[in-house]
Amino acid sequence: MRSIDLNCDMGEGFGIYELGHDEQLLAEVTSANIACGFHAGDPSVMRRTVQSALRHGVAIGAHPGFADLAGFGRRQMQLSVQEVRDLITYQIGALQAFVHQEGGRLHHVKPHGALYNMAAVSLPLAEAIAGAIADLDSSLILYGLSGSQLIEAGRAAGLTVASEVFADRTYQADGTLTPRTHQNAMLHDASQAAEQIMNMLHTRTVRAIDGTVVPIEAATVCIHGDGARAVDFARELKKCLLAEGIALNTI
Repeated sequence: MRSIDLNCDMGEGFGIYELGHDEQLLAEVTSANIACGFHAGDPSVMRRTVQSALRHGVAIGAHPGFADLAGFGRRQMQLSVQEVRDLITYQIGALQAFVHQEGGRLHHVKPHGALYNMAAVSLPLAEAIAGAIADLDSSLILYGLSGSQLIEAGRAAGLTVASEVFADRTYQADGTLTPRTHQNAMLHDASQAAEQIMNMLHTRTVRAIDGTVVPIEAATVCIHGDGARAVDFARELKKCLLAEGIALNTI
């Protein structure tokens, strides 16, 4: 039986502000990418999300992003290689501390937002991220966009990598995600999102918004936890996967 990992971004509330449906989503996914306090989250939210993930038996990953709470980490920032290494190290270390205190183990790292998308096409940035992870804990799995520079840099650094695809995003002809500023960047129908993922798994391709057929590898599927219909997307996708005999398992 083939299996796939289903991951979701979580812990993105801050102070009195709640975002997403973390508890419901944790019942559907196999991996959680927890914000580390820079683009979203705070120490208390981080701990609570770690505790919830452990209760549900979900693998815990660090979700480091740019220091940009106002922009939710979705605005590009130009940092030096050393600044990127320090940014990644700091955030992983913070989440790792909470995971350790709660008796768990950190499983993976998935960069967030603009940092993720920039590293998909910039080898120096990808190498800075992968190098920081490898130097900190080489057992951590690096989640990155399928076919991206981040995946290549992770392999070169000796890390286990997981090629990621997206249920709720559309693609460009070069295999990158359609920018959120584009009107067709997001998929809003759960059945359409599930169909896109099933097609990826069956054909190892995705159709870009211009009609181009793009080769793709899928080891883990992302659903954005801040999406209005994130829980519906997760349930529909899970139903389709299980109906096809594809199990949900952590990498």
